[in-house]
Amino acid sequence: MVVKRRYESERRQEQARQTRRAILDAAARLFVASGYASTPLTAIAAEAGVAVQTVYAVFGSKRQLLSELVDVTIAGDDEPVALPDRAFVAEIRALADPRAKLARYARHLTGIHERDAGVLIALAGAATADADAAAIWQKNVEERRLGMRMFAAELVATGAVRSDHDVDTVADVLWLAMDVRNYDWLVRTRGWSAERFQHWYVDTVGAAILA
Repeated sequence: MVVKRRYESERRQEQARQTRRAILDAAARLFVASGYASTPLTAIAAEAGVAVQTVYAVFGSKRQLLSELVDVTIAGDDEPVALPDRAFVAEIRALADPRAKLARYARHLTGIHERDAGVLIALAGAATADADAAAIWQKNVEERRLGMRMFAAELVATGAVRSDHDVDTVADVLWLAMDVRNYDWLVRTRGWSAERFQHWYVDTVGAAILA
């Protein structure tokens, strides 16, 4: 009986996870295609093949759905692993050469933007007219700035950064270079390859901050 209950519990958890994923995928498609403000939860529920009550039960509100969509899209998964504990961060820290650190981050950044560019561009547009979207966009901006300050400290510690650049200045450069709108313009609009974008990132940031 214990084995059966555990199996049923695991099956329900997996079903709940699949439902959550279906709602997030539907929201991503509709927010990008129609815009956040123009997409009601009823449309997301229909797209996901669930009742609208299920959407409310899982996420509580449209704002929370958008917030979690942004988080999951950026992370690439819904695992509760903090940024400093992610594998790519350990790989960057293990590298001694600052340009190698930038190159490893560039690969990571490109992977993120391949997933999140459509959602974040839609969010940026919605933020100009919707208070909920604006709050989530601002949260994303602040989290990106915090992450880039951590990366800046890592680069400054190598001793290879320009003497007139402190951690905050380096973080500002990193924060600007990683903005999704750079990827959107160069790759999605101008047709650059991922490899060319990565080289641009390393060359541009390296020229700006390294001695």
